Amino acid sequence: MKLFFVFSGQGAQSVGMGRDLYEKYATAAKYFDTADQVLGYSLSDVIFNGPAEKLTETRFCQSAIYTMSCACLGVFRELHPEAVPCAAAGLSLGEYAALCCSGAFTFEEGLKLLQKRADLMDECCRSTSGGMATALGCEAAVIEEVCRAADVDVANYNSPGQIVISGEKEKVKNAVAELKGKGYRKVIELTVAGAFHSRLMAPAGAALAEVLKETDLKLPEIPVYQNFTAAVPGSVEELKNNLASQVSGSVRWESGVRAAAAAGAEMMIEFGPGNVLTGLLKRTIPEMKSANINSVESLEQFQF
Repeated sequence: MKLFFVFSGQGAQSVGMGRDLYEKYATAAKYFDTADQVLGYSLSDVIFNGPAEKLTETRFCQSAIYTMSCACLGVFRELHPEAVPCAAAGLSLGEYAALCCSGAFTFEEGLKLLQKRADLMDECCRSTSGGMATALGCEAAVIEEVCRAADVDVANYNSPGQIVISGEKEKVKNAVAELKGKGYRKVIELTVAGAFHSRLMAPAGAALAEVLKETDLKLPEIPVYQNFTAAVPGSVEELKNNLASQVSGSVRWESGVRAAAAAGAEMMIEFGPGNVLTGLLKRTIPEMKSANINSVESLEQFQF
């Protein structure tokens, strides 16, 4: 069976995630301990003990989910060395775990790069008043038209009938009101630190591009469908450009999943906290098999 490995994005975090893995598997513990050493503070303490408000902060959250996801993958590979994916992808920050999985950089290199990304995005969050909202059951063309009129951006094309918008908080409120006025009732403002994947994040994307120029990356050994293009990069330069552009650009998750399926993927395995991506799959390609690896129990119960 051809496997598609995917990795969780921001918002999936929860205090205590991965503690059971840490306590049972030395392989998992190594990831958390290494993260503490690389970052120079106890990320594992924030992950395991919170408080939730601190774990939710972008500068902690992104590294926490990356570390948790890589720990899940590390134990899974130890238990199932025969399971080699035909493709990988990750939602927003999850793209870094996908690239680590695919050999573009080591866990430590990816963590350092992601921490810089998180710090830059955190600066944008603090210097702007951004908001986001999710629209359920709305046609993409209608949402795009409303976003243009309201001067906000489409942040995520997640699945059929689930699109996220992002921008200045008051403008997002106006877009939400406009969509509800058109008869779409399931348009919900989100509790977020800022306007991710919108023009308000452009300074962070530009600064990350400069960081990436000085960063040594390899072309992934396993095809990684990047968020910005929903395609596999053909060069390291393209890979870096997509990572920088993704910060303020739309996440084309649904298109990436469909592209991986068209290339032969038969089963999605989501690594990291929560089950958002397998949930989106059920609305996108319901016939594809899926599984979540996010705990000792899920590892022990896993079946192909």
